[in-house]
Amino acid sequence: MKKMKFLVFGLLCMVTILSCTKNFDEINTDQNGFLASEVSAKFFLTDTQYKLYSPDRFPYWRAHLIHADRFAGHFTFGFSGCWWADDLGYTYNAGYTDAAYGWLAGYLGNIKGFTDFVKEGGELENEYMYAMALIIKGLYYQMYTETFGMVPYTEAGVEGILTPSYDTQQTVYKGVIAELDEAMTIIGSAERTGVGVNDAAENDVYCGGDLQKWKRLANTLKLRIGMRALGAPGDDFAASAISQALGAPLLDDTTGSVVMNKDFVISQWAAAAYGDVWYNFGTGSDWTVSSALVNMLQDNNDPRLGAYVQPAKGGVFTFSNNPDTPDPNYQERLDFIVAALDGAGAEYTLTTAGGETTIEMPAGQYVGQPSRINGDTYPYVRYELFSTPSEQVIQAKGAQVDAYPEIILTSAEAYFLQAEAVLRGLEGATGDPQELFALGIKEAMRLWDVPDGDADTYIATEAAADISVGTLDEKLEKIAHQRWLMSYTDGFEAWAVVRDTGYPAELAAGVSDQTIFALGTLNGAYPQRLRYGSGAQDNPNFSAVAPAQGPDMQGTTLWFAQ
Repeated sequence: MKKMKFLVFGLLCMVTILSCTKNFDEINTDQNGFLASEVSAKFFLTDTQYKLYSPDRFPYWRAHLIHADRFAGHFTFGFSGCWWADDLGYTYNAGYTDAAYGWLAGYLGNIKGFTDFVKEGGELENEYMYAMALIIKGLYYQMYTETFGMVPYTEAGVEGILTPSYDTQQTVYKGVIAELDEAMTIIGSAERTGVGVNDAAENDVYCGGDLQKWKRLANTLKLRIGMRALGAPGDDFAASAISQALGAPLLDDTTGSVVMNKDFVISQWAAAAYGDVWYNFGTGSDWTVSSALVNMLQDNNDPRLGAYVQPAKGGVFTFSNNPDTPDPNYQERLDFIVAALDGAGAEYTLTTAGGETTIEMPAGQYVGQPSRINGDTYPYVRYELFSTPSEQVIQAKGAQVDAYPEIILTSAEAYFLQAEAVLRGLEGATGDPQELFALGIKEAMRLWDVPDGDADTYIATEAAADISVGTLDEKLEKIAHQRWLMSYTDGFEAWAVVRDTGYPAELAAGVSDQTIFALGTLNGAYPQRLRYGSGAQDNPNFSAVAPAQGPDMQGTTLWFAQ
């Protein structure tokens, strides 16, 4: 027994010694840091990407919902019970504009921080992630300059320059195209950013680490910028940029679109979505869908209608002119509401008796609300009469189900731009414009899970999907309408489409009837830009902007739209 005890004790000692030797390297390694093999720039990539399209809730409210989404003509406020009349945004408010400007003007710091990590000589040098950074910068600057106009570009972020000069939109566009070309050259035929920890993979929330898709994204962005600049005063680069882009791979039906799925982990205070606003503040913060959008979808039997919009709740609505505080425009405003129902093809019953008018409208109908309703008409605009965004759009993040993705750049737009280039007879443009147009429509509908069969039926039967007949202007109008419809929930791009093309014409024309509409700061004209936010004037170079661009007003037309 004594010998057995000594044997067991000896074995235990041997195991302990071997165990200590085995773990010696681990014990003598700093466990509070990271090994070189564990560090990668990809861990900084996601943050740089998602905040450009899903910023925190403060700018999401103010830059998107109050300004871009409504200038785009997709969403409306101003129903009875809403916190605001629909002049919000159209009437200049420094606080709301400052929020939009602060977010966009400050975003360059996010991009520069990542770029400095991955550039040649950077702490986490990676040439392919550097190419990604250049493309993200291009996406950012396109949005930034098309929102405000002249912005710091050539001197922005340059070490030692604290007050960079403001560059013209032409200069910004040309610079972005040059950097997109640089990025595409760097990528070449490469497919991934590296191996192991250096493969961007799922940390790349745009393209999943697929460098060839990044290359197509860059080229499609180049085509978009070229087409937007085409014909602007003094344009000396658009035609060549378009020709080059058309000669290289673009996003298509094999690659699909570049979109960013909603995040269910990051707090809404750091990565917002429409549902965060919709479900957290009550009906007063809700918004409805515009008559321009609903009527265009409905009038053309567009299968996206149910994906974009929920039917109105309907009900029984009573209107009367209070004798104590009579509205001299009561009948005109009531007639306006009835006309909106008629414009949507709604079924309803209208009865008038005893000084009261009652509208009874069954549920389940799609009815859009007219835009830019003023405060005096507001009480007539009953919430349940009008459609709201679909549940896919306003899906609460915490529900952990699929919501619509944030649009970065679509394969649909690539096809629409190619169709337009062919129609215009631009150098390098080839193919059948109707076939390209049809492909664009199918790709746009796939974003919203519309079955291909439904898309095919729409293309085969609806005039809105046919550009084989008509004048050039009529064909270009149809393309503009499809680009505008495709950009639903991407208000910045939809707003740019209206300013650039003039379509939909009812939006671009603005409003004039001050009995019904809020004319706002621009006396009814369509907004062309946002004013610079507070702080822009602190840069002494800001004084050069107005002489070159025009006054710092919402109505100043930007270079690309002139």
